[in-house]
Amino acid sequence: MDFAAYREVFPVTQHGVYLNNAAETPLNTRVRQRLEEYLQVASDAPQDKPSIRYAVRAALSDLFGGVPEDYALVTSTGMGVGIAAAGYHWQPGDNVVLPADEHWNSTFPWLRLRQRGVDVRLVPPDANQRILPEAIAARVDNHTRIVATTAVRFNTGFRANLKALSEIAHSAGALFLVDGIQATGVIPLNVQEEGIDLLTCAGFKWLLGMPGTGFLYANPAARERIEPVMPGMFAADNHYMRDLHYFPDARRYETGTIAYSLFHAWTAGLELLKEVGISNIHARVLELTDRIITGLRCLKANLASPVDCLQERSAILAFSVGSDAANQELLEKLQAGKIHVALRDGRIRVSPNFFNNEAEVDRFLEAI
Repeated sequence: MDFAAYREVFPVTQHGVYLNNAAETPLNTRVRQRLEEYLQVASDAPQDKPSIRYAVRAALSDLFGGVPEDYALVTSTGMGVGIAAAGYHWQPGDNVVLPADEHWNSTFPWLRLRQRGVDVRLVPPDANQRILPEAIAARVDNHTRIVATTAVRFNTGFRANLKALSEIAHSAGALFLVDGIQATGVIPLNVQEEGIDLLTCAGFKWLLGMPGTGFLYANPAARERIEPVMPGMFAADNHYMRDLHYFPDARRYETGTIAYSLFHAWTAGLELLKEVGISNIHARVLELTDRIITGLRCLKANLASPVDCLQERSAILAFSVGSDAANQELLEKLQAGKIHVALRDGRIRVSPNFFNNEAEVDRFLEAI
C-alpha cells in the first residue's frame, strides 16, 4: 500500500517529525475541510446543519462491530468509563478488578467507588511491565461485577489479551469494559469477537478526530446492568414530559447537545480509517516500530515496553537512556530539533502512525 500518498493529508509532516500520536494525532486536511464546511453552513443557514448522530454511530459500528444502536456519543474516554462506573447497581461486598497504574481516565472513576463500599482491586504489572490474564483471574471471584482494562497501556504500550480477559470476566458473571483510546484506529478490534461488553474511546488520537469527540459502546447485556446517570433530551423519548422513557439502545447514555461541528468533521476521519484499513495501519506501525526497536537496541537504550511477543505490541514504545534527568534532557533536545515525542513516567514515549516513514524514524534515531 502506498502510505506516502497520505502524507500530504497530514500537514504536520511538513513541519518536523511527529512521533507523538499516542498523545494526539494531528488534524488532517479531510477532517479540517469537513469542519469548515459545517461552519460555513452554520454561518449562512444554521437551519440546514446536517444531522450527524446516526452517521457517526453507523461509521463506528462499521469499524468496530455491533450495530449503530449499540453506540452512544460522548465527549471523552473518561466520560464513558464514568458512566459505567457510576451507573452500575453496586451492592455491599461487590468488587471491580482492573490493572494498576492505568491512565487516570481509566482509574479515577473506579477509585471513587471506594466511597460506595466497592472493593477496587488493582493488579500491578509484573517486572516486565505486563499484565497477564492469570494475574487478573487471581483477583476475580463471584463478587466481581466488572473487569476493566485498557486495550493498550498509555505509558508502555503493552497490549492486553482482550479475549482472554473477557472470558475471565464472563465466567464470573461480570461485565467486561475496555478503554480503547490507544488501540481503536491503529489495532484491529471487533467488540463481538473480543467479547467486549463496554468499549469507550475518544476520537482525537488514532481515530483521526478532535478533542471533544468520543463514544461508549454498550451491548444489550451491559445496558441491562448500567443505568443512565445524566439523562438529557437525547436519552429518552421526548414525547413524554412527565415520565422518563429511556431509549432501549445505547442512546440512553447520551445527554444533551454535543459539539456537532466536531462530530461532523470526525466522520471524515472515520472514513479515512476505513479507506486505509485498520489492518493495514497496524501492519505499517509494526514495521516502523520494528525499525525503532532495532535502532534503540543498537544505541543501548533501555526498552520498557514488552516487545518480544508480537501480540502484546502496539504503536507505542517507551524507553530510557539512563535516568529521568537524562530522559528529560533528551526530550528537550528532540523538541529543539522538531522531533516530537512525549515523556511518560519519566521515560521517552514514541508513537508513530501510518503517515510517518522510515526517513523520519532514522532522523529520530540519529538525534538520540
